[in-house]
Amino acid sequence: MTAIALLPVAAPQAEATNPLAMFIPLVLIFLVFYFFIIRPQKKKEDTRKKMIEAVRKGDRVVTIGGLHGTITQVDETSVLLQADTNTKLRVEKNALSNVVGKD
Repeated sequence: MTAIALLPVAAPQAEATNPLAMFIPLVLIFLVFYFFIIRPQKKKEDTRKKMIEAVRKGDRVVTIGGLHGTITQVDETSVLLQADTNTKLRVEKNALSNVVGKD
């Protein structure tokens, strides 16, 4: 009988990775979120704020709840909205969804 000598087999060496290479995917994910989610939402909010600041008496508006009416009075934080001939409602400016037109 012949004896077979078992030689230890060396495991392959792990390659040293660049620490910067680990952060590149995270940076790319952040950039995607910024350009596709954060930036457009910020632009939309800025245009909405400008619209709310520019609201004047006589503008026809729609509230977030879907109520249509004409603005009859503008205060610092609220507006008086005329929904019908005898119906006036005080609504916060933040509740305005968009300006439909002017009378």
